[in-house]
Amino acid sequence: MAEKNKSGFWKKLKRILLILFISQLAYIIIVRWVDPPITLTQVVSAAEGYGMERDYISYKEMGKNIKLAVMASEDQRFPDHEGFDIESIEKAIEYNKKHPKKTRGASTISQQTAKNVFLWQHGGYLRKGLEVYFTFMIEHIWSKERILETYLNVAEMGEGVFGVQAAARKYFHKDAANLTRQEAALIAASLPNPKKYKVAPPGRYVARRAGKIMIQMNYIEGDKDVKELLK
Repeated sequence: MAEKNKSGFWKKLKRILLILFISQLAYIIIVRWVDPPITLTQVVSAAEGYGMERDYISYKEMGKNIKLAVMASEDQRFPDHEGFDIESIEKAIEYNKKHPKKTRGASTISQQTAKNVFLWQHGGYLRKGLEVYFTFMIEHIWSKERILETYLNVAEMGEGVFGVQAAARKYFHKDAANLTRQEAALIAASLPNPKKYKVAPPGRYVARRAGKIMIQMNYIEGDKDVKELLK
């Protein structure tokens, strides 16, 4: 009897795991074309009283400057890697060894998109492991344009502000397509910690970082793969 119950348990577990796998795979494929209705980060933001301002727009409606600013700030190798920037990861590991009180991350735009759409914000080995899986999946199922578009639609860009259109309206009273290079750089400068770093008016850190981002925008703009993504 015990062996029979044990066998039944494993069959049910396998069935549940199979259903979960098929469900998440179907969702990944659906979100390849349909904007995610809501994310865990957005739910938590609303529950904590920060609200939830968002306005999903298409890739073409985002304009060139914010795409360039985010790549310059967050992931300059985004057009070329397959989800993970090994060189940046190795540099971050070495830096963190030498500076134990300061932690430098190396998450790509693809990793951040996977985390923002499918997972939650805080760390831990479970979330990191799932992040690797979802990053691999979207890199092979979505296009680079779709990954960047989704990231720019769901990333938090201020307290309760999600996506570049909501950020552009809130901080500069214009559509994302009309952001200047400086305005786009200011938004990108807040991304490491959007609840801490204010876009408008910008603090010293954001203003200084935005200046560096604009220099990097000039640097990467001529790359042929970047140009292709900016079309």
